[in-house]
Amino acid sequence: MGQVSASSSIVVAAEPQRVLEAIADYDSVRPRILSAHYRDYKVVEGGKGAGTVAEWTLQATEKRSRNVRAVVSVSDSIVTESDSNSTLVNTWTVTSDGPGAQVTLRTTWKGAGGVAGIFEGIFAPLGLKKIQAEVLANLQRELA
Repeated sequence: MGQVSASSSIVVAAEPQRVLEAIADYDSVRPRILSAHYRDYKVVEGGKGAGTVAEWTLQATEKRSRNVRAVVSVSDSIVTESDSNSTLVNTWTVTSDGPGAQVTLRTTWKGAGGVAGIFEGIFAPLGLKKIQAEVLANLQRELA
């Protein structure tokens, strides 16, 4: 069982602190930036920042979905979503980039073993990067 990861970045024309606040706003901003791959999104606890718990179903492909119960932690320029149902972790990192901010979304999890794990390690990151890019583009539009 190996570590699988996918990472995507985008530059946003907004102050880093404003970007962090938007990313950690699970009540109002998050539902607006999620792509069609996300279903049944809801906030279970909190709604803004650390301690928030949100749930959704990520429909990665027609046949592959994952129920996520994300517990949120925040430190400095990083928002981390740790899935209580699996080893999946989303890490949103915001850094200064000229007058704006660079946002990197990295998703990691422990993949399957054997032949299935080989295919997962090759193909899952490719599909996930497309989903990440869509969510990041939606964030960019939200903050424009």
